[in-house]
Amino acid sequence: MNVGNLFTNYEEAVAMILFGIGFSNLLLQKNLIKKIIGLNIMDTAMYLFLALKGYVSGRKAPIVVNGVQSVEAYINPIPSGLVLTGIVVSVSVTALMLSLTIRLYRRYHTLDLDEISTRLKREGL
Repeated sequence: MNVGNLFTNYEEAVAMILFGIGFSNLLLQKNLIKKIIGLNIMDTAMYLFLALKGYVSGRKAPIVVNGVQSVEAYINPIPSGLVLTGIVVSVSVTALMLSLTIRLYRRYHTLDLDEISTRLKREGL
């Protein structure tokens, strides 16, 4: 493994580490709120990675100024648009998950996923 590439691309490494933290949190935690936090950490890591891939040093935002229309003068706007769209979807999904978590808590008086599934089996659902 070339350590020089790791130091050159440390931002991507940070995004991958954040994704791993969020993914392991999503898999290993039994508390529903902690699972939602893990999913949000994964989302943030993906947005960071997409933003890093869309940025090119020395280029500007794709707004034509002073008549410069060369493609090499501007960054690609698609990753930025994907990040903005993803953030909106992520906030909506988080709100839905939190509302469902509140409903589950009101019904079962716990946020432990194993306890909820045990009570569901007892109820015959």
